[in-house]
Amino acid sequence: MANFYDRVNELCSRQGMSITALAVELGLSKGTPTNWKKMTQPPRRNTLKAVADYFGVSVEYLTSEEKEKASDVKSNAMFLDNSSVRMVPLYESVSAGFGVNALEEIVGYMPCYIENPYEAENTMCLKVWGDSMSPKIENGDVIQVVKQNSVDSGSIAVVLLDGEEGLVKRVVYGKSFIELHSINPAYPVRRFEGAEVLRVSVVGLVRTVIKKI
Repeated sequence: MANFYDRVNELCSRQGMSITALAVELGLSKGTPTNWKKMTQPPRRNTLKAVADYFGVSVEYLTSEEKEKASDVKSNAMFLDNSSVRMVPLYESVSAGFGVNALEEIVGYMPCYIENPYEAENTMCLKVWGDSMSPKIENGDVIQVVKQNSVDSGSIAVVLLDGEEGLVKRVVYGKSFIELHSINPAYPVRRFEGAEVLRVSVVGLVRTVIKKI
């Protein structure tokens, strides 16, 4: 039987990424490749399928002795400048529903393609819980956020309410009010007028939504 670890490591090398970065991108722990290396049998079917789909190869190719030319491997990933792939801290602390305490400790890192060095230093990833921004942002999705204290009206942003409740909402500004809009119509608009606008502070702009597998 082919060595699953070696074959996946080879595919990663062709894409200019590490096998650890692949594991993290697939939502697995950073220590998963070490376990793969020690295995005498391939991992579970769902993991095999996720890896196969990522590289555009068959599950059989990952687990058999069959040799396949590099030119025959169909990839669904673009070749990117490896120097622009950054390991961005991942937080598990923002709600897209009714909110949870925001900006708790880092729970991991995710590879993100960011060309601008300044933006890279001010980027974080956040796992979203809740369905208020569905279908654009669904429960369990990860959002890539550029930290900034203001956004244009109509932008989707991470905001803090009363300094502690983290929310993902579309921010709409008026002459004397701020509204937080959900995409899911089941959630009402939250409006803050007059002095109440000070209860809302912008943490950052949602740049990318990374869908769960």
